[in-house]
Amino acid sequence: MTSLRVLLLACAVSMGSVSGTAHAADGDAEAGQKVFNTCKACHSVEAGGPNRVGPNLHGVVGRKVGSAAGFNYSPALKDGDFSWDEQRLDGYLKDPKTALPGNKMAFAGIKNDTQRADLVAFLKSQSQ
Repeated sequence: MTSLRVLLLACAVSMGSVSGTAHAADGDAEAGQKVFNTCKACHSVEAGGPNRVGPNLHGVVGRKVGSAAGFNYSPALKDGDFSWDEQRLDGYLKDPKTALPGNKMAFAGIKNDTQRADLVAFLKSQSQ
């Protein structure tokens, strides 16, 4: 492969990554509220709402991983050393078991990029 082809391929891959990241940041919170219906069986999102099978997700964007009061986290989350941001949530919601091996969430993930971006936008709107 010529150097020019390698350079063009690298640019195309790079642009694809950038557009995916930009899309996650541009999700539709209203559409994400509908996607959250999938999550409601295990999570609440209301301020002061209860923990369920999973922790309350109100304020999750910007919150230290494994820190919702009163929830018994797996060591994978309890011992995490980061705060949830849009990029981390996107990766986790795409494939929870791969993103944080050893977590207890029994959910296969949301493979649809648009739905996941919308859900992240909704969770961010519930964190302000």
